[in-house]
Amino acid sequence: MRLLRELKHRGTLAAVATALSYAPSSVSQQLSQLEAEVGVPLLERVGRRVRLTEQAEILVAHTEAVLERLERAESEISSSLTDLTGTLRIASFQTAALTLVPTALGLLRDQHPHLRVHVTQMEPERALPALQTRDFDLVLAEEYPGSHNPRPAGLQQQDLLTDALRLALPPTLELPCTEPPLTVLRSLADHPWVMEPEGTAARHWATTLCRKAGFEPDVRFETTDLLLHLRLVEQNHAAAFLPDLVWNGHPPTVPLHPLPHGHRTRRVSTATRHGRTHHPAIHSCRTALTRAATLPPT
Repeated sequence: MRLLRELKHRGTLAAVATALSYAPSSVSQQLSQLEAEVGVPLLERVGRRVRLTEQAEILVAHTEAVLERLERAESEISSSLTDLTGTLRIASFQTAALTLVPTALGLLRDQHPHLRVHVTQMEPERALPALQTRDFDLVLAEEYPGSHNPRPAGLQQQDLLTDALRLALPPTLELPCTEPPLTVLRSLADHPWVMEPEGTAARHWATTLCRKAGFEPDVRFETTDLLLHLRLVEQNHAAAFLPDLVWNGHPPTVPLHPLPHGHRTRRVSTATRHGRTHHPAIHSCRTALTRAATLPPT
């Protein structure tokens, strides 16, 4: 049943085998055995892929409930101990990983020296599904204005902070600060831009904002690395939308302009699975991240 659940989240038998260090043939054999035990088909072929049947979805739902109860039991056991040990696996997008995570790690190390923390830099589009498949215990995620993406099922999210978003201009490009934000943005219709790749929430938000100003942005540079965004702006290659976390409390190095109302902040949150919510390691990490968000930059 665990393999069936993994297949639902990972999509292919090969991905399940890789994630669990099984041979693909072993995964197929165990799922075939489960079908024989249940007495109904659990998988159906769709081209070169397989899809879960309605009966398989029922089994997966029960598996999710069992795994959640097991995680709650583990949390209660950990809460009963005086020393916090084990491994906490965190995924974070870049700007939070650069600004909030190092400070939080220091606080965790001082309070819980025997807790082992693994950190992976990963964008929320990949990290949240990986949280569902139990590759991580906690994810730092971002949510841009106007986002209509549903939050993944089975996850509990907690707001951490709001991060201001601003228009960053090359130093040689002088625009009057007294103009309305949409007018300033519209004046960049023919200017090169750097944005995050297609398919990311940040790119969707940025493109929507430019279209609201009446133009399709000339995106010549695409990367999830916001420090590269900043460098391209500093070197007069492109305009960009940058969050305040990029500066980490230090003075900006390029001219910044406000954005139109309704597009001025993104939400930063932490996410974990429902069964993990009350685990002391999760609670301690969230507390450390909250404190890190209020401390001055080092």
